[in-house]
Amino acid sequence: MPTAEKLFDRAVDYVAEGNLEAAVTAYREALKLDPNYADALEGLSMALADLERWDEAIEAALRVVELAPNDQLSYTNVSRIYQRAGNTPKAEEWGAKGRMADWGHQLKEKP
Repeated sequence: MPTAEKLFDRAVDYVAEGNLEAAVTAYREALKLDPNYADALEGLSMALADLERWDEAIEAALRVVELAPNDQLSYTNVSRIYQRAGNTPKAEEWGAKGRMADWGHQLKEKP
């Protein structure tokens, strides 16, 4: 049985080949083995967005934010998906949340 990491690698290969449906399946298989695999959730969200499956993409992206609440990029991904889905107000809201997360992180790093 393949590991979550192997399934993730397979999904990345599928994305590179343009086979997004197979990538989604492989990401989901990886997540069955490791539900908190943030990279797989991130990849899943982007593949779903490329397929214009907005609700599913946002759900996966929001799960990444739950796992990495101090990571600006996780918020940026949510913002990008909302923007691509045509929801500019939500995109701006999540972009602002990402900036706040980044500023908070920067303040914690200062001596």
